Amino acid sequence: MRISEIAALVGVTPRAVRHYGQLGLLPEPDRLANGYRDYGLRHAVVLARVRRLTELGMGLAEVRDVLADDAGRELAEVLEELDDDLARQEAALAERRARLGELMKQAREGRLPPEGPVSPELAGLLAELGPSDSPTAAKDRAHLALLDGIVNEEQRGRLFAALRPYAEDPDAVQRVRELYARLDDLAGAEADDPRVVPLGDALAASMPGGLLELMGDGAAAQVGGPFGEAFLADFAPAQAAAVRRMLAVLAGRAAGRTNGAAGRAAGRARGAK
Repeated sequence: MRISEIAALVGVTPRAVRHYGQLGLLPEPDRLANGYRDYGLRHAVVLARVRRLTELGMGLAEVRDVLADDAGRELAEVLEELDDDLARQEAALAERRARLGELMKQAREGRLPPEGPVSPELAGLLAELGPSDSPTAAKDRAHLALLDGIVNEEQRGRLFAALRPYAEDPDAVQRVRELYARLDDLAGAEADDPRVVPLGDALAASMPGGLLELMGDGAAAQVGGPFGEAFLADFAPAQAAAVRRMLAVLAGRAAGRTNGAAGRAAGRARGAK
C-alpha cells in the first residue's frame, strides 16, 4: 500500500504516517522500484494501535514506550497514569465550570465588574466599594485585578480579608474617595509638588492594619523590584512620589515596631538573669 492508501485505511493523514515513521513508531517499509514506500499489513496494525493510543490522550513518547514493550506491562502502567491524569483534568474542568457559573450569575445580576473576570472575593469587594469616576480609583481596581490573578489562593484570602473590613466601613470608603480625588489632582504635577508629602502621609495613615501586616517589615522594599517599579511607572510623577512617601512612612513605622519589640525582648532577658 502507498502512504495515502494506508492512511485512508487507518483513518489518519499521510502527514501523520510520515511523522510517526520519522519518530520510529512505525517499522521502515520496503521501497518499490520507483522509490515509493510500500506499506504492508503489519504497518497498518501498528498504525491503528498508535492512533488508538493517541486518541486516549497519550503522548508520542509514551506510545513509543508501549510499542517497545512486548509483554504489555508498560501499557498497563501508562494507562494507569493516563487515567490519573484524566481524573485531574476532570476535576480541574469541574472547578473551571463552577467558576464560570459564578461569573455568569454575576453577569445576569449586573454584578460583574468591568475588570472581570475576577475572583468572587474581589468581585464582592469591588461591589462594596461601589462605582467611581476617579481615574486613580480605576487604576487601583485594575491593580487589584492583577494581584487577584497572580497570587495564590492563600495570599488572596489574606489580602481580601485585610481589605474587607475597610470596605465595609462607610467612613473609610469616603476617606478613600477623598484620597483618590487628591491623587487625581496631582496628575499633571511635578514630583516635588508641595502636596506630595502631606498626601503620602495621609495615604500611610489610611492604610488598613491588616494590609500593613501583609506588607511586612520591608514596606519600602515593595518598590525595589521590577513589579514595584512598573507599578509606580503607571502613575504620574507626583502621584508616584506620594506613593513612595507612603511606603517610606510605613517602612519607618514597621522598623519602629521591630526595634520596640527587640528592646522589650532584651529587657525581659535582662530581668530573667
